[in-house]
Amino acid sequence: MNILLVDGNEKEASDRYTKLGMDTQFQIYEKILKKKSNLHINTTTIHPAVHDKYLPLGISLDDFNAVAWTGSLLNIYNETKSITNQIELAKELFKRKNKIFGSCWGLQVLVTAAGGKVRKNPNGLEAVLAKNITLNQNGKVHPMYKNKKKSFNALCWHYDEAENLPKETKVLASNKISKFQSISFEVNQSSVWAVQYHPEFNPRWMAGLMEMRRDILLEQKVYENLSEFENEKKILQNSNNLEKKELQIYDDIVNEEAHSLEISNWLNLNKNY
Repeated sequence: MNILLVDGNEKEASDRYTKLGMDTQFQIYEKILKKKSNLHINTTTIHPAVHDKYLPLGISLDDFNAVAWTGSLLNIYNETKSITNQIELAKELFKRKNKIFGSCWGLQVLVTAAGGKVRKNPNGLEAVLAKNITLNQNGKVHPMYKNKKKSFNALCWHYDEAENLPKETKVLASNKISKFQSISFEVNQSSVWAVQYHPEFNPRWMAGLMEMRRDILLEQKVYENLSEFENEKKILQNSNNLEKKELQIYDDIVNEEAHSLEISNWLNLNKNY
């Protein structure tokens, strides 16, 4: 199966991760796609926020069976070239018979390209843990959530959220911070699954992100004080050795099979595509 992976970040953002010895957002996505696939996949990563001519020589958008879209530090309402390039790419992909999965920024690009609207979340930054994401009736029967708990926590980081959705979108899950934690819709010949959280992230990587953005987390009152911040970072850094009371909160994310199940279900559904 040939998968097109769309990196949502500009080069400067990716370089920040690399300088700290972390995987970039597209690298962590590449790894989870390959790890969770039960069949051989070929992944081609493109960077439309970096290059205008982002397709490798000899490669066409028609060469892929499925598309995955990463997170990003961008805000879609800023409408810079890095952003409009991605919106136009999504519109081109919609013209083809694609199965598309978007995480966080990916959801926001896909919603915008299909006629919806994204805004800054009036509830503020949702970061590190998106708590008590709850499936509605649509979500309980949707193939994205096959074998998933009906209520769960997930790794996340986002300031923005969908405000208006494309026509005939199905909302699948919500929590107190974001009404649209996951959605699915059909547009032209394409099928879109998208989540506002990050099933591709893992606890150790998130601990690195926390350290990188410690001041933001404290300024935004995600943590009341440095001690609370350090405690959660330590838990994520040592997630293989948690106490029973910690597992009640973190089991949904330290259990990689459970946390990345949305991606596994998407890959499995596409294996005969």
